[in-house]
Order: sequence, then structure tokens, then C-alpha cells
Amino acid sequence: MFDRLVLFCLCCCCLVGKLNMLCVFGDSDAVKSVSVTEGDSVTLDSGVTDKQSDNLITWNFKTNGPLIAKIDQAANDISIIDDGPDKRFRDRLKVDHQTGSLTITNITTQHAGVYQVTISSKIKIIYRFNVTVYARLPVPVIIGDSPQNSSSYCLLVCSVVNVGHVTLSWYKGNSLLSSISASDLNNSLSLRLECLDDSYSCVVSNPISNWTRYVNITDLCRPCSGMLASCGKRLCMPTV
Repeated sequence: MFDRLVLFCLCCCCLVGKLNMLCVFGDSDAVKSVSVTEGDSVTLDSGVTDKQSDNLITWNFKTNGPLIAKIDQAANDISIIDDGPDKRFRDRLKVDHQTGSLTITNITTQHAGVYQVTISSKIKIIYRFNVTVYARLPVPVIIGDSPQNSSSYCLLVCSVVNVGHVTLSWYKGNSLLSSISASDLNNSLSLRLECLDDSYSCVVSNPISNWTRYVNITDLCRPCSGMLASCGKRLCMPTV
């Protein structure tokens, strides 16, 4: 169907060429979502499979926003505009001359947002990408303590600091015991667990990555006294 539409448009453009009409393709409401971790690189695919002599490919940050790259394949020329007022793209942009794809290196949360690519030839095609940048996850910190008034259980505390859009969870094997989430940036999260004689894992995660810390309570808490009947085996219970 799309091929027929392209052919029909090309015929129309040829017929009305004297009026300088240009056919435009691409759903203005269609946006491809791309997720990446801070510090990594991401490549936005222009959709062009090989070099064509008459393509003019432009990249804008935000819809119809500042121009950040231009590939004029007819003139065999590439322009990268990375020194705008806020300098956020300086030394971070690369383009593929054959396809016009854009690569952002050492990406930060300042580079999150919508990117628009326009491929102009006999027809014009527009694609948009919504780039979400997640901060690199910290390693969870686990501390243990046996309360003075109880020798029957160990209190484990797992925590992370300066995080956002993450979930902190306690697991026993593959079973989720408890979890807590932060939606805003620069949060500190702590999650406690009362447990006895077993191994557990604390996981901090976001939609694209995770960090896991494993712990055996005998490494962090003093063992129960063998004289206490309350030290029998039992499941760990999450605490508020």
C-alpha cells in the first residue's frame, strides 16, 4: 500500500512540478520511543538504507526545533551544528553519511526529548523519536543488625541514594517479598527486612537495567543462641 502511495505521489509531483509542490510522508503523531542509560551511546535510524545522490537529510532537536545536523548527499557535505547556545551537544554528535542516521555519544539526561529527522528528495519523509535517558543505577548498600531485645531474627536494610524512576525490591529466590518505588529524581530509598537463617537479594531497577546484591544473613548478623526455642527456622517477613 505504501509503495503504491509513493508511486502515486511521484506521478503527482511530476505532473505539478511547475507549481513546486512537494509530497510529504510520515505520521506527525507517530513517535518511536527509545530508551538509553546515561553515559551510553544511542543511534537514531533515519530509515534510509543506502546513499542516494539527491537526499537532503536534516535532524532537529524537538519538533521543528533547532537544527543539529544536515547531510546533503548531492553535495557530499555533512554539517553538525553542536555549538548552540547551551552547548549540550558539543562533541557528542555523529552522522552516517550513507544513511543519515544520527548517533549521540556519552548521552546525559539533558539530551532527553524528541528528535525529528526529515528526508527530502522527490518526496519528503519525517520521523520522530522520543528519547528517554535513565541515570546509571547505583549498587544497593545492605547493612544488617540484630536488635538487642531479640536474638531470633536479623534486620536487613537495603538502600540507594540520589535515584529517580527506580524500584527497590527484596527477593527470596524468585519470590518478591517487598518493594518501594521513586518517581522523582534525587530520591533516597530504604527497604527493611526481618529475616532468619537464609539468603536474600536486593534489586534496584528501572525499565531498562537493574543491579542485584546478594546477601546471607550469617555474614551480617550474629547467629541466634542455640538455647532459644524462638530461633527455629521461619520465613522472613518484610517490615514497613
